[in-house]
Amino acid sequence: MHFTRPRELIVAGLVGVVLAYLAFKFAYSSLPRLPRYAGITLVVIAAVETVLAFSIRTRIRSGRLTGAIGVARAVALAKASSLLGALMFGAWLGALVALVPRADEITAAANDLRSAIIGAISAVVLTAAALWLEHCCRTPETRDQDRDDHPTG
Repeated sequence: MHFTRPRELIVAGLVGVVLAYLAFKFAYSSLPRLPRYAGITLVVIAAVETVLAFSIRTRIRSGRLTGAIGVARAVALAKASSLLGALMFGAWLGALVALVPRADEITAAANDLRSAIIGAISAVVLTAAALWLEHCCRTPETRDQDRDDHPTG
């Protein structure tokens, strides 16, 4: 498995934008009201991943890391979470793009805008925490080799 690439996040975000925009544009009247704090669950996951990142980082730096399987699982979690965060950011962004023009006409759209903004911010927080966890799972040798492969001028 490789570490998350920016293009993977961009593709996930674009998929989210397109699907959410189409859903909100053409089926908004049949969709349920967006829960105000639905995006907060992403922040909870981000908090857990941030704590995990600092724990793994400390164990790697001190040489007290006993199981590589745990780190591999953390990398898999980080990769999945960063992709989820990018996908959800795209979805919330697609919802915003579809709802902004309707906010003046439809009261429900104005109310759903707040939910979409909270969701988009939460998705960015999750993506950042997941990328931090992934970064913390790298061994010092990996970081040194990355510097050798890409010398700064």
